[in-house]
Amino acid sequence: MSVDFNSSLAAHGLTLRRTRPEILQVNVGKLCNLTCTHCHVNAGPHRTEIIQKSTVDRVLAWFEASDLDVLDLTGGTPEMVPDFRRIVRTVRREWARPRRVMDRLNATILLEPGYEDMAEFLAEHEVELIASMPCYEPENVTAQRGEGVFDKSIAAFQKLNALGYGRNPRLPLHLVYNPVGAVLPPDQAELEADYKREMAAHFGIVFNQLYCLANVPVARFASWLKRSHAHSDYLILLKDAFNPATVSRLMCRHTINVSWRGEVYDCDFNQMLELGLADPRPGTNAPLHLWDLDPVTFQTIPIRTGPHCLACTAGHGSSCGGALTA
Repeated sequence: MSVDFNSSLAAHGLTLRRTRPEILQVNVGKLCNLTCTHCHVNAGPHRTEIIQKSTVDRVLAWFEASDLDVLDLTGGTPEMVPDFRRIVRTVRREWARPRRVMDRLNATILLEPGYEDMAEFLAEHEVELIASMPCYEPENVTAQRGEGVFDKSIAAFQKLNALGYGRNPRLPLHLVYNPVGAVLPPDQAELEADYKREMAAHFGIVFNQLYCLANVPVARFASWLKRSHAHSDYLILLKDAFNPATVSRLMCRHTINVSWRGEVYDCDFNQMLELGLADPRPGTNAPLHLWDLDPVTFQTIPIRTGPHCLACTAGHGSSCGGALTA
């Protein structure tokens, strides 16, 4: 059976085109204090690929001059990058028009030596937080993220709650669920209700939304699938669950994704697969960098796709903001 994404689009008479960019998503690097089995970035504590000061300067200059309203920081866990605080402080405090900043973090970093005041910094600058929490039961979290991570995550969320996260409308806290294994996420609304009940009852933790994300067959998760002899079956599962109603809301349509080197991609998954975009200017034959990007021209550049894109369109759909359909 073919598992070509474009064939699934064509079978439903669909095309995938960009709209006006709304979000600048910057992957600031692969450095993280954890090594999770589902990580599409292959992040870990010994990775050295992180954004440099000169790249930060050029990214910030482009973003300030643009009309985009959201800076979405991801990694790794972004807080470990030396320029993280400067990025946040600049975007939230130093510009005439402050922008919304989202931080996709591994919450356990807030308890690590050297980061003890990071939670306070995030709250002071009203950074929106999106934190991985694959289950409210410790066994599942341990299987996916490692020994001791569950207890540290709970302590971190309690610390954030004490600062107003999840309670103050200006301090949103969202949790992220990824399935353990080669299965699709369940219904997001139902699972969110379960999470809120269990997290409040057992740990006194409150949060705003639960984002259900499908595991994309990229990098570390793809390697796990192949070792488990489940890669082909998982792709077939994704293809069979293709939902045409998800296509209009795919994140690649309205997001500009940028690597730690400043190169432009359709999404973070394409970035990890090195499916970059070429500079469209006549006479150039180089990767497209953010500082050379015209947002209007960007809308005309075709989106690069592959079988992995089926993960975003399977079932209820999957994006950086969770499910795409009810």
